Amino acid sequence: MTRDFHITGADVLWHGAITDKALSVAGGLLTEAPAGVRIDLPGTLILPGIVDPHGDGFERHLAPRRGALPDLGDALAMVGAELAANGITTAMLAQFYSWEGGMRGPAFAARMLAAHAAQVADQPVDMRVQLRLETHLLDDFAAFDALAAQYDVGYVVFNDHIPHAALDKGKRPPRLTGQALKSGRSPEAHLAFLKSLHARKSEVPAALDGLIAALSGRGVLLGSHDDATARDREVWRARGVGISEFPETTDAAESAEKAGEAIVLGGPNVVRGGSHAGKVSAEGLIARGLCRALASDYHYPAPRQAAWKLAATMGLPAAWALVSEGPAGMLGLADRGRLAAGLRADFIVVDPANGRPLATFAAGRPAWLGPRVAQALLAGWGRPGALSPSAR
Repeated sequence: MTRDFHITGADVLWHGAITDKALSVAGGLLTEAPAGVRIDLPGTLILPGIVDPHGDGFERHLAPRRGALPDLGDALAMVGAELAANGITTAMLAQFYSWEGGMRGPAFAARMLAAHAAQVADQPVDMRVQLRLETHLLDDFAAFDALAAQYDVGYVVFNDHIPHAALDKGKRPPRLTGQALKSGRSPEAHLAFLKSLHARKSEVPAALDGLIAALSGRGVLLGSHDDATARDREVWRARGVGISEFPETTDAAESAEKAGEAIVLGGPNVVRGGSHAGKVSAEGLIARGLCRALASDYHYPAPRQAAWKLAATMGLPAAWALVSEGPAGMLGLADRGRLAAGLRADFIVVDPANGRPLATFAAGRPAWLGPRVAQALLAGWGRPGALSPSAR
């Protein structure tokens, strides 16, 4: 159900600038003229809803402990609640399709997509799925393409996490036993499987070309993950893969930027002040203009926290665009990412003292409410003459 309303007393990031105009919502869209009932929220700040282009923080809900997989419908409902509480109104759930097995294996990916499709319309925010394909899983390419088509997956990213350097030297890869346990294989069987995938690396380019042609033909967005060099990015560009997720070096990021390609960096990298894996600093790349979008990566509070931190040096409008307008544009979602008349009413109300969410609205509907905003909504909608709920 939706109601028409307008919020007064707040500062609003409207059309890229802070203003004290009322924020008005009618039929789930933003409007210029005040509509519906008045909601008073003095001393608050209203910002565009966060668009998260890549996050796998949902994994802890879907598999809180190894072997303890809950009902995926319930788990995804909890993911929606966490996203909304962190101001994320559009989220790409980055689901692995990997040789790692377990909740990152092909069977789990199919199960997750089915659970997502069954309840996506009932989520408080717009939750979508990105599939992350391991490039050497050659025998699964046809099944992967069929699964992506069945569930209309709109974003695919290519990973290669095989420990090629260790295997080339005949060494036992690090973390082998832990990975084997997650996959349900013995360490010996897991090592043999990795060696078999590694041995077919010469077949990968041609197989990728065929898969990419099929995905591109359906309009699927394509990205590469962890580009280490400018040459890596050039190779993916030649294949028609135009998004660079988490480039590991300045050279790789500069290659993408010079070609006009979108660069996605991790919000946690900004919040931490550097990469946990010792890679390039996201904050340093942002200072050089080498970032289109910040992602939650593995921690849903991170986009908001990162933007708030960056606002101290680059100003709030520019910093917030990295978690709203930038990723929305990259994903082809022209109806969101900004606060302007005619766009979806996706926004968050925050405490200007610390940037923490007080409420989140998606398509004009309350997705998550803290006590203060809940009380204000009840007061506004309880006034004499308040409009009755309209059909969703």
